[in-house]
Amino acid sequence: MKPKALFAILVLFAYGLIAAPAEKQDWTNYVRIGAYGLKGGDAAEIVRRAQESGVSGIEVDNDIPGRYESFLHPEAKLKAIRDVAVAAHKVGNHAFVYIAGTECITAHGDKVEHTMAKDHPDWLQRKITGEPAIFGGGTAFWIAPGDEDVWVSPYATEWRKIYMERVREIAGTGIDGIYVDIPYWMTHFEGWENTWASFDDYTVAEFKQKTGLDAKHDVRIGDFSDAGFRKWVEFRIQTFTDFMAEIDHTAKAVNPEIKTIPEIYPGIEEEAVRVGADVYSLYPVVDAIAHEYEFGSGDHMASSRKPLDWFRYQVGMHSFRAFAQGKATWILNYSWDGDKVVDKREAMMNLAMSQIMVGANFWDAPGHSMAGSNDLLTRKKIFDWIGEHEKTFYLPRAPIDPIGVYFSPETRNLYAEDFLASYRGILILLMQKHLEFQIVTPRTLAEFHGETLVLPDVRVLGRSEKEWLKKFAATKKLVVTGTDATELGDMSNIVRVRECPGKAYNVAIEKDFEHSSPDSAREFFASVRGADAVRIHASPQIATSIARTSDGHISVFLANFAGLRGGSNPVQTPQDGVEVTVQAKAEGKGFFLPFLGQVQAVKGERSGESIRFTLPTISRGAVFWFEP
Repeated sequence: MKPKALFAILVLFAYGLIAAPAEKQDWTNYVRIGAYGLKGGDAAEIVRRAQESGVSGIEVDNDIPGRYESFLHPEAKLKAIRDVAVAAHKVGNHAFVYIAGTECITAHGDKVEHTMAKDHPDWLQRKITGEPAIFGGGTAFWIAPGDEDVWVSPYATEWRKIYMERVREIAGTGIDGIYVDIPYWMTHFEGWENTWASFDDYTVAEFKQKTGLDAKHDVRIGDFSDAGFRKWVEFRIQTFTDFMAEIDHTAKAVNPEIKTIPEIYPGIEEEAVRVGADVYSLYPVVDAIAHEYEFGSGDHMASSRKPLDWFRYQVGMHSFRAFAQGKATWILNYSWDGDKVVDKREAMMNLAMSQIMVGANFWDAPGHSMAGSNDLLTRKKIFDWIGEHEKTFYLPRAPIDPIGVYFSPETRNLYAEDFLASYRGILILLMQKHLEFQIVTPRTLAEFHGETLVLPDVRVLGRSEKEWLKKFAATKKLVVTGTDATELGDMSNIVRVRECPGKAYNVAIEKDFEHSSPDSAREFFASVRGADAVRIHASPQIATSIARTSDGHISVFLANFAGLRGGSNPVQTPQDGVEVTVQAKAEGKGFFLPFLGQVQAVKGERSGESIRFTLPTISRGAVFWFEP
């Protein structure tokens, strides 16, 4: 396929106009990640340490384009990458290498003659006032005193040419993956948050070529009601979608099996629009995404999260899994950072449990570092157990009889605060009520077969979306909460709820999560159909998700957050008497797997065409499955 044709298809994927093909699973779907610094000459030792602690995917930090010295002269680092790839493959492991996106650091930049900024000032991203994206030690924890840190425009022609050459050279080492850290527009350092950069000459020219608009004069920066600014928002997101697509295409031209994995900290929230790296748009053009996800609010340390933080974390991760369409979702988050009250081992286990229950891959890291562990013995225990039961958590999951909840990327882009309050609230209601849900996106509308689809304050819908919704509402239930952008008129199967129950519940749980109840949304639950294949009786402090795994099992994943207190208590209140009722005409077997425990058979009681199972005590989390 010619490159132009390939990129045309990738653009269609990114805009959601065609669905991505079903993905085959590979090593990225089952990876258990540990990270290591790679200096050269230490490949064998890195692989040995990884094997000892149960790591099945080795990240090595050997940044070629993100350090000016190796951006110019990569030979020594390329040899180190080649050595670690060979060593990992000898023992059946996989390795992937870290590279920066648009950031580049020159060591001792205050003393050396040549730096990125001194040699190529025109390459740098800039504020609309012309100030270049140049920073020094102390701006971020990874920038040493005296170093020069710059952020380069992705449209700087010569830089991009050299960058892609480095990608080709890395792919030629035989490494299994290229891990691209934060390919962003510079809007996340102090003083840059509201700049909506970059306004360098390369970027301004590209925007003019694509839209006919002058970004410096025809766009009201920060005004979402301005048509020019909306085009600027769209352009900035598409820029990094195309950038990652080019990295992937460039690497695979050398090694078709290599994987491209960007690291992204924004999730479903407004930050994705600001930095320009939107995981919804990126998933179709890469092989996996590593999410350094902080879920917009709350504390990002597991040791200090409240139950509401945990539920919002589940919403974000379920969204990622829906965007991924079978590709892997890696989670690089942090469990503990010196908390004197909370046991770091408990925090690690809570973090791992919360991630695997949604089918995401656990990456253990201490504090704010990618490499190492807060407790290696605990990591080995967790990784060994996940490895033993990996198919239970990572086989493809399919919906059974779900209530659909629509994620609208364009609504999030333009009305993030209102949309997210509704979207999160609806999903937490369903999670706490223990009803099967499916997050539906523009790419997966045609695949949705549930009886009800909820539009949570969705304000922007394209023509194809509206046409599909009209066909859907002819026979099934469409629940429109908040703003109605469907333009469908009166139809018997459309329920319109002006005051969004998701938004109202979001307000209630922010005020008092522990004493809020999903039963407060009785009218909403009365308006939906479906989610009858599996019924669950459990505390609303347990987050549940239901799916049919590709081995034919009906599975219920249960994450217990009852009793957790951020910064003081990382141990859950055990939950007894949880019941799962499965619609099944034929007999079958029930099984229960507690987190870090062993599989237990569970006896069911038949009543008509359903079987009820009373589960053993759930301490931290568990999965139940029914084998027909």
